[in-house]
Amino acid sequence: MSDFKERAEALDTADELAALRELFILDDSVYLDGNSLGALPRHVPARMQDVITREWGALRIRSWDESGWWTAPERIGDRIAPLVGAAPGQIVVGDSTSVNVFKAVVAATRLAGEGRDEILVDATTFPTDGYIAGSAARMTGHRVVPVTPADVRSALGPRTAAVLLNHVDYRTGRLHDLPGLTAAAHEAGALAVWDLCHSAGALPVGLDAHGVDLAVGCTYKYLNGGPGSPAYLYVAERHQTVFDSPLPGWTSHADPFAMTPGYAPADGSVRGRVGTPDILSMLALEASLDVWDGVSVDSVRAKSLALTDFFLECVAAYVPEGRVAPVTPAAHAERGSQVSLRCDDAEAVMRALIERGVVGDLRRPDVLRFGFTPLYVGFADAERAARILAEVLAV
Repeated sequence: MSDFKERAEALDTADELAALRELFILDDSVYLDGNSLGALPRHVPARMQDVITREWGALRIRSWDESGWWTAPERIGDRIAPLVGAAPGQIVVGDSTSVNVFKAVVAATRLAGEGRDEILVDATTFPTDGYIAGSAARMTGHRVVPVTPADVRSALGPRTAAVLLNHVDYRTGRLHDLPGLTAAAHEAGALAVWDLCHSAGALPVGLDAHGVDLAVGCTYKYLNGGPGSPAYLYVAERHQTVFDSPLPGWTSHADPFAMTPGYAPADGSVRGRVGTPDILSMLALEASLDVWDGVSVDSVRAKSLALTDFFLECVAAYVPEGRVAPVTPAAHAERGSQVSLRCDDAEAVMRALIERGVVGDLRRPDVLRFGFTPLYVGFADAERAARILAEVLAV
């Protein structure tokens, strides 16, 4: 056990990202739930105090212009763009992930054109994505075809309009083949729509490089935007002139303040907007993104893999044999930034872990989830979490 503690100390000492931990408000617990809600960056409360007291309190409606509120969705989208491998002008921030999934799926079916009436959907997807896709299919006269990511290639055909997939499986932490599956969709004449909720801010995505058509994602996980912070929509530049949103709200109008009865879409990523932006949560997200200044996503990925490798090694050494079984793939090319362990009595075990200062979460009935956010999680955290897990399971 002392060997792992010494290794953790050495790894933390050598970690080029270790200093970033000081940018966050943390306590003595081991916080391994950043894949559900990221930690609060220290400077955000002061920024929000200024937004509330000066921009809203003193300037009031003038802040739409003077404080840049009106352009925040595109401006913040451009801050997120390099974290997911996108050039500026292709991401707009606003609404929830669910709303953006609806926009993306319906728009994809419209881009696909006539004769294509099937939407392939990840059968293991986060439930809301499936619900939204099902509703979109009913409204557009399409049908949903549930398929595992491993079977997407064989399920693609001349009737496929779009494929909706998760980059990282929220239960298992499995990383899916975004480049290969996007290319397969295109070869079949379909569009690729990706959900990046569990990958943005944790690993390189490469939206532009891999020719992704549309993508959505939340900002409150690895991007640390705060509870319920607005999601984002990526529309590849090549599709923007014909992107037909199913929710053509007034703020996506070419001349929103003309208040004309006829809708004329704006140019660029603005077409993805709907209604009035949620300014308070949007500006909290913008401030939170400051922690990424000068940070390489490649460095984050390298640390993520090292952390999860080390945690799995500690679990194998500490935990009594047969008490847990990893469901997250061992291969780096197939792993996101979380480790999921199958465990009997998972709910009681996670409750005991939290009581002892290790905060993860679970997915019923039997999966313990531990999210590793490289910006503020260290190797000593990984060792301590595995050691306390072993203590809990030994009781």
